[in-house]
Amino acid sequence: MAVGLEEAFGAAGEFGGGQRRLTAFLVLLQVYVACQSMLIVLVGAVPEYHVDQEGIPANRAELAKRIHFVDNFTSIVTEWYLIEQEAYKVSLASSLFFAGLLIGNVTFGPLSDKLGRKPVYISGLFFDVIFGYVTAFAPSYDIFAVSRFFVGIVNGGMALVSFVLTQEYVGKSFWSFTGSLTNLTFAVGIAVYAFLGYCVREWRYLALVSNTPGVIFLLLSFMLPESPRWLYSQGKMAEAEDVLQYIALGNGKERLNLKLKPSAGTLRKDVSAPGILNLVKHPVLRWRTVMLMYIWYVCSFVYYGLTLNAGELRGNLYLNVALSGLVEVPAFPLCMFFIEKSWSGRRKTMIYFLIFAGFACIFTMFVPTNAGLLFSPTLLALCGKMMVSAAFNILYIYTSELYPTVLRNAGLGVCSMSCRFGGILAPFVPSLKSLSHSIPFVVFGITGLSAGFLTLLLPETLNKPIAESIEDLQSPKYQVLKSKEAVLEENT
Repeated sequence: MAVGLEEAFGAAGEFGGGQRRLTAFLVLLQVYVACQSMLIVLVGAVPEYHVDQEGIPANRAELAKRIHFVDNFTSIVTEWYLIEQEAYKVSLASSLFFAGLLIGNVTFGPLSDKLGRKPVYISGLFFDVIFGYVTAFAPSYDIFAVSRFFVGIVNGGMALVSFVLTQEYVGKSFWSFTGSLTNLTFAVGIAVYAFLGYCVREWRYLALVSNTPGVIFLLLSFMLPESPRWLYSQGKMAEAEDVLQYIALGNGKERLNLKLKPSAGTLRKDVSAPGILNLVKHPVLRWRTVMLMYIWYVCSFVYYGLTLNAGELRGNLYLNVALSGLVEVPAFPLCMFFIEKSWSGRRKTMIYFLIFAGFACIFTMFVPTNAGLLFSPTLLALCGKMMVSAAFNILYIYTSELYPTVLRNAGLGVCSMSCRFGGILAPFVPSLKSLSHSIPFVVFGITGLSAGFLTLLLPETLNKPIAESIEDLQSPKYQVLKSKEAVLEENT
């Protein structure tokens, strides 16, 4: 008897030993992704320096003789003397990386929806490693900056597809767990990068050490199977059944007598695969995408804005980088607890976190800057940052569940694109301090609150079946939040 995909996952196992190994591999990949994403923080660090004479010599050779860097590390600043009039080049390299992320998010999502998750993921990781080595060996700033742009494209795209793979290898009930684990590992990866920077003070060696694990991940990635959900959505039933058999055997089960029934939206050979334009054509997906794009933008905008407004931490550079990642860690257990509860779910939990972050920002305007440590503007801002991190974590999971499989990567890609605009605009907001010290916090607070209230218009996805095709969105069963059995089970 033919069964649906979710029933097949139930037979093969939703999160057995084989799936744990696949998930653990892709989750650990986030450490490498974090190192590449945070590279400029240490590689572009500006050490203390002094010049033997007043004014900065225009000639680089003369500058090299007269400038003295104090700290015991090197960076692109010390090698190419990116100070004073040249200091903007460090920020430019960072901006180019984020511009690359934007392009990667937009292009890799639809590509993996059409060509498959695995080939697009492996191609992205391959070029990520290649351009990572170009960064480490760059003979000039221009080549360094261009390489960071291309690293941004392939790193952002590859990370997006790998996140989707961690979701699609497991049963739907474990999506929140694997999504939270992925984002948690990224935060830990920032601390790992800080530790590497502490041990390796020469910037080229640091870039090499940070990039080399990518080679190991690349070689091992060829052993990964294709996403069974993507195969199923494309009508490749035999291949999807083979992957599910592979998962079942990896979970320690005997070979299954498995036959998948076609999805309502299974593609015929004469019908082209759904593309990114379907996000606009379909009325449900159109408004859903508009709202999600704004929420993604706000999460990024508030997150990076709070990071800038929390005040610069004094002391050790490497400790500060590590803390910037570790401050996000408490957000993930909070997510895991609330998003699986019937009385909160994905939607309500994200609303609460966004509204809390918004009020945390607004309340900083009422707290004097010289207040005690337990109730200071910095502490409120860090609490807000933790809440936005929690909202970000839920948003990845929530967005994955709101799109059908055939458009999941395209939807995530478009939303991630709007997220990058938030990151690009956030650094300009602190300049509003010239008008009033509290204005930047009010801006972040209002935008956070607006996204929280907008989330009220989105549907809950907890315990709903996952749509495999666009046609599934019209099916009555996708409108039911919980079966009676699930409700009874939750209450017991």
